Amino acid sequence: MAHISASVFTSHVPAIGAALDMGKTQEPYWQPVFAGYEYSKAWMKQNTPDVIFLVFNDHATAFSLDMIPTFAIGTAAQYTPADEGWGPRPVPVVQGHPELAAHIAQSVIQQDFDLTIVNKMDVDHGLTVPLSLMCGQPQAWPCPVIPFAVNVVQYPVPSGQRCFNLGKAIAKAIHSFDADLNVQIWGTGGMSHQLQGPRAGLINKQFDNAFLDRLIADPAGLAQMPHIDYVREAGSEGIELVMWLIARGAMSDVTGGAAPLVKHRFYHVPASNTAVGHLILENTDG
Repeated sequence: MAHISASVFTSHVPAIGAALDMGKTQEPYWQPVFAGYEYSKAWMKQNTPDVIFLVFNDHATAFSLDMIPTFAIGTAAQYTPADEGWGPRPVPVVQGHPELAAHIAQSVIQQDFDLTIVNKMDVDHGLTVPLSLMCGQPQAWPCPVIPFAVNVVQYPVPSGQRCFNLGKAIAKAIHSFDADLNVQIWGTGGMSHQLQGPRAGLINKQFDNAFLDRLIADPAGLAQMPHIDYVREAGSEGIELVMWLIARGAMSDVTGGAAPLVKHRFYHVPASNTAVGHLILENTDG
């Protein structure tokens, strides 16, 4: 059967992708950001999965305000990098895993979570920046990716508890897939940031680090945090952090397994106008 070996959590700041693509990674402003992912790139080479299930949010490229699914799973064979207004990023086309994606959709829907099935979708920086941070600039991504888009752009957005429970359902689905696949589940977005209004530029280091602490040690309690706390403490775009709870909910300990091993933790401000958070957790019992 398939199993989940690890979860990866990272911000997906669009300016990080631009810095990579324009060769600015060693500039004084950006060097500390990319230094925080050197361990991660080495870890990724040594722990390359068969499939990545990548939770992200679309930024009005695949979806618009005309139609916004709360949860959408990509079931296509491949996904082209999106043109977000300045041309697509010069990164590889993302190869999908239609068989596992279809199985997850079937299982999760039968567990009473409503998913939108997406058979064609361009993917923006929300998905490609995490891949670049973890994999560098290869000619091809090291494994197939299943994109899982969450609406954290237009209210109402799903609660942390809903996302955490969805992670459990996704884990159950993966574990029931009849193939010996090593799957990683990634949660992306955040951390604290606000892009508009009187609080534009808000960064809350204390909140961000407390979130990372609780994500590791008390994910079930963290899942109960209401939306207003995210907005008040982490800014209007800080609500993206609920996507990390999907990945955390898929780890073994939340259903009675052993606590995950913290392989890497990184936090840095600023990167553009936001905080960068990053965490790698490994399952210790499959």
